[in-house]
Amino acid sequence: MPHVTFTQNIQRHVSCPETEAEGRTVREVLDRVFAANPRARDYVLDDQGAVRRHMVVFVDGRQIRDRTQLTDPVPADGEVCVMQALSGG
Repeated sequence: MPHVTFTQNIQRHVSCPETEAEGRTVREVLDRVFAANPRARDYVLDDQGAVRRHMVVFVDGRQIRDRTQLTDPVPADGEVCVMQALSGG
């Protein structure tokens, strides 16, 4: 079952402990995580269900490509990591 983590900087704003959630796509995995934690959903996803601009999601160390529909595949033993994106220069 995929393992889901949220970085510490997100934890400062909303509680979202490490967990495991079934699913074959990022959408399926995150929907299961957020079903139990709707406050985290609102922090990570916008009102259309897309990844917010200031957030980034990785599957097994690779940034997802589909930030809107979240169709990137997640292996059964995959690692999904959600973090805040950094900007600046």
